[in-house]
Amino acid sequence: MDRLKGKVAVITGAASGLGRACAERFAQEGARVVVADIQEEAGQQVAQALPEGWFVKVDVTDPASVEAMIAQTVQHYGRLDILFNNAGIMGEHTATDESTLENWRKVLAVNLDGVYFGMKYGIAAMLAQEGGVVLNMASIVGMVAFAKNPPYSASKAAVIQLTRAAAIEYADRRIRVNALCPTVVQTPLLENFIQSSPDPEDRRQRIENLNPMPGMPTPEDIAAAAVFLASDEAAFITGVALPIDGGYTAS
Repeated sequence: MDRLKGKVAVITGAASGLGRACAERFAQEGARVVVADIQEEAGQQVAQALPEGWFVKVDVTDPASVEAMIAQTVQHYGRLDILFNNAGIMGEHTATDESTLENWRKVLAVNLDGVYFGMKYGIAAMLAQEGGVVLNMASIVGMVAFAKNPPYSASKAAVIQLTRAAAIEYADRRIRVNALCPTVVQTPLLENFIQSSPDPEDRRQRIENLNPMPGMPTPEDIAAAAVFLASDEAAFITGVALPIDGGYTAS
């Protein structure tokens, strides 16, 4: 359990859900984890539970806040080996003609701008040390069409292309950039989405029947894939959008 031994990893949105599971798994693999989140109390609790955890408050929609997060990490640890742009929101579940401009801008600000800002400042730090790994949280929704969530779909598709472009730009500098594309995952974010339905149990059943493999992946399943892509085992893998979907995109 030392595939990330000695590495410094920043994970945004790490106070809960997928981000928390990834922070815990990265720490188990030996990484020094910076728990970055806008939720200060929850983030502090996660960081304090890790062997070498450290909390930094960040608003990923604010470039100055993201720049400060990277600068504080480098100042504290002397380097940045892994940046996982994980923070994200679902937004409203509505058709395009019913969606609001406010929701559109809010979802893209977190899901797309947040990834761009992280890459912009994180990669700059990695260039100074000749190497690093960037992971971006995308979704199968960025690979295949899903109805009734236009900004979420658009943001995740854009993250995949942003990932591929950066992978090409920085391959010769030994900076690997990959995206994770999970299907629907069992998280508090999903439970909120299910409970927002007029018929929560019907929505839950439809989600559970979405993939060829039964059920849904857990946050720990996604964390395992993230550890692999962040580790030296994936040393020649870059520009990949990895589906973690129980066969959904293959079907």
